[in-house]
Amino acid sequence: MYVINPPKQASLAVQSTDDRFPVRRIFCVGRNYEAHAREMGKDPTREAPFFFTKPADAAVDTPFTLPYPKLTEDLHHEIELVIALGKGGSDIAEADVMTHVWGAAVGLDMTRRDLQGEAKKMGRPWDWGKAFDNSAPISAIKPIADVPSVETGRIWLSVNGEIRQDADLSDLIWSVRETVAILSRAMTLAPGDLIMTGTPAGVGPVAPGDVITGGVDGIGTLEVKIGDRA
Repeated sequence: MYVINPPKQASLAVQSTDDRFPVRRIFCVGRNYEAHAREMGKDPTREAPFFFTKPADAAVDTPFTLPYPKLTEDLHHEIELVIALGKGGSDIAEADVMTHVWGAAVGLDMTRRDLQGEAKKMGRPWDWGKAFDNSAPISAIKPIADVPSVETGRIWLSVNGEIRQDADLSDLIWSVRETVAILSRAMTLAPGDLIMTGTPAGVGPVAPGDVITGGVDGIGTLEVKIGDRA
């Protein structure tokens, strides 16, 4: 018996069905597109992939109205390909990664950039900048059997109809297979884990009233409106 009521299982919609995908953990890859790494002041040719996390309940279905979060004056959008694992494991070989993948989706790694910047300067964790409420709006997940590719395909984002991010999955520094394999060497992955694979160049601020749309060809699209301050 639990001493308090257990929290509701975090979950996301699945395309073309009423079924739900249970979310266990959310892993995010930092600076995984060369142009974005450079716009953030880093040299991607010298950097191994690194990861940060968001809480499972940061994931929310889209369309969604995101209240402008507390403590920030610089909320940024980051469009990403999201990989959903249906089978766990450790030390997964690159050649076997896709047998562990249940599906794919489109997500936003919403970021309180000013708080992240302060953390970077002080050598502190990024949690306050990355892991806040509703910080991972994600489209309905598409079963991997119906996904044409996680290696190529346009990934894009617009704000109020103006394109800001526009790239191709082939621009990833570390591919989906490499990313999952590397992550599985550090810890045992599990069914329900999500991996947000990084964002292209063009990240930038949004304000209350802005409408974000984005997508990955062959996988899905999303829409998020920025609401009033929380």
